[in-house]
Amino acid sequence: MRLMGLDVGSKTVGVAISDPLGFTAQGLEIIPINENKGEFGLERLAELVKEYKVQKFVIGLPKNMNNTSGPRVEASQAYGDKLKERFDLPVDYQDERLTTVQAERMLVEEADISRGKRKKVIDKLAAQLILQNYLDRMF
Repeated sequence: MRLMGLDVGSKTVGVAISDPLGFTAQGLEIIPINENKGEFGLERLAELVKEYKVQKFVIGLPKNMNNTSGPRVEASQAYGDKLKERFDLPVDYQDERLTTVQAERMLVEEADISRGKRKKVIDKLAAQLILQNYLDRMF
């Protein structure tokens, strides 16, 4: 079963995909979006859903450190509602606290990637971490 992991931000959506058996997650790409203009990257997601035969979405839920929900949690859930409506596929949520921090640390300490290059890959890596954490928890 292929799952797609998403790190939903206000300007981009990081995308990751699981292997066909659902053991590992790989980062795919970053899709630009514009919430204010109603552009959510759903056309590109539709292409990826078809290409990878996705059966479920996993969206990162950016809760506050004290486990409360803020505006970004609501935005992520609204994005999930759009996906359910458009694709008629299940959507699950994964706590994503600290995944962007973990991704940043990986890129800085382990890969020594410059700040400019980090911005180009961090959302994709965060999506990969969200999906991998979900897979580890579920299977």
